[in-house]
Amino acid sequence: MTRLEGRVVVVTGGGQGLGRAYAQRIVEDGGTVVIADLNEEKGSAVAAELGADGATARFHHLDVGDPASVSALADAVTAEFGAVHGLVNNAAIFSTIAMKPFWDIPIDEWDRLMLVNLRGPWLLTSALLPALRAAGGASIVNVGSDAVWLGRPGYLHYIASKGGVTAMTHAMAHELGGDLIRVNSISPGATYTEVPRGTVSAEQKAAMQAAQALHRDAEPADMVGVLAFLLSEDSRWVTGQTLSVNGGLLHR
Repeated sequence: MTRLEGRVVVVTGGGQGLGRAYAQRIVEDGGTVVIADLNEEKGSAVAAELGADGATARFHHLDVGDPASVSALADAVTAEFGAVHGLVNNAAIFSTIAMKPFWDIPIDEWDRLMLVNLRGPWLLTSALLPALRAAGGASIVNVGSDAVWLGRPGYLHYIASKGGVTAMTHAMAHELGGDLIRVNSISPGATYTEVPRGTVSAEQKAAMQAAQALHRDAEPADMVGVLAFLLSEDSRWVTGQTLSVNGGLLHR
């Protein structure tokens, strides 16, 4: 497939999990991918792996909560490529969260999570805006979460941050429509990757699977096609939308 041929796409948190799968699908569809990750070892390994297969893949260190790091990434990507055709705001704190009632969440944990999950996409989108405008029709995909609609206990700060991402997506779409920049979000259900999820028990996994119309666990391959669609011209008339990718999970 070549529907992303000639397109440069930045993926945050591309060194592992869903971000890694997104990066792989982008190059499979003919695109150039910039993997931006806090973990230099993992991010550079993914870039090297994709590059070994003949794709154009770059790694740049990024702390999405640090304005200086965000600016450095934007400067480097713009200097090399000039235009950015796609941005996937995927980096987030989740797998390391210990479940707890919201009244027990430490303030510094709340602040760090909001810094990365909510402020990060706003900062990076703002910094890359000149390069996105230069593309003459770019696409931004913000990664939300179906936890927003389920209201799952124990993750209030995560759910609040992802709810903010969804709301921000809709507002950004209206502000950037005049620049022919589309902004959408995808809302994955429970998806299992190589990243450990110690907070999910076997009983919880079974209950979530039973609540879905499709009774199996989701894997990264179930998410990447929707992302490729939103990054491509196939979705040129789709903006300001949130697409649930959850196997038919019912929201209460």
